Amino acid sequence: MTLEETINRLNNLANPDVIKRKKERFGIDPKNLLGIYHKELDILAKEIGKDDALAMKLFDTGIYEAKILCSKIYTPGNLTEDMMDYLAEGFDSWEICDSFCMKLFVKNMWALHKTIEWSKSEVLYTKRAAFVLMASLVTADKHAQNSIFRVFVPILLRACEDERVHVKKAISWALRAMGKRNKDLHKTAVETACKMLEKDSSTATWIAKDVLRELDKPNLKFYDYPRDKYRT
Repeated sequence: MTLEETINRLNNLANPDVIKRKKERFGIDPKNLLGIYHKELDILAKEIGKDDALAMKLFDTGIYEAKILCSKIYTPGNLTEDMMDYLAEGFDSWEICDSFCMKLFVKNMWALHKTIEWSKSEVLYTKRAAFVLMASLVTADKHAQNSIFRVFVPILLRACEDERVHVKKAISWALRAMGKRNKDLHKTAVETACKMLEKDSSTATWIAKDVLRELDKPNLKFYDYPRDKYRT
């Protein structure tokens, strides 16, 4: 499918009601928003298949849904570290950030490295990407040992005073996900949240309470990864 054909398909799917819903319910109001649901983009992505060249052309149009479609048709293994940085610089909403992290970046060999690097960024959606990647790695990498995820603890503690909504919610997400991976990381996550409570920061307190609210549930279900250790 050519770029022109793909853009025509996107324009045909455009829905002003979806634009209104995203603005009112999710606070998504970037430029060039057409108003297309992910499920419709998934259907189009399946029809196109993997097409890296087309994906990058779509991203560079600046059209909101074209960017999201890029994350669905680019081949994860073909991403370079520089390419990941380039794409992250173009994030202009939490939805695009999350789509790339969950659908594309997490499947790439640079995921762990970029998580650590981006956590030091002060750019809003680049920093959010670090913690969305953390949360995504919890379920994507089913064989990783606990030591990998414990590397995140000092990063989470360092970042937990960032007051920006889209950052603090991603930090909470990452720590809650870690706590649900297995019983040992659950203990680590709870201890980390308690350390956040000790900080003189309303943001750190908010994150900690949000994390403990979920991890303290008596019926909490664990992913039990890696399964060969936690489901023997």
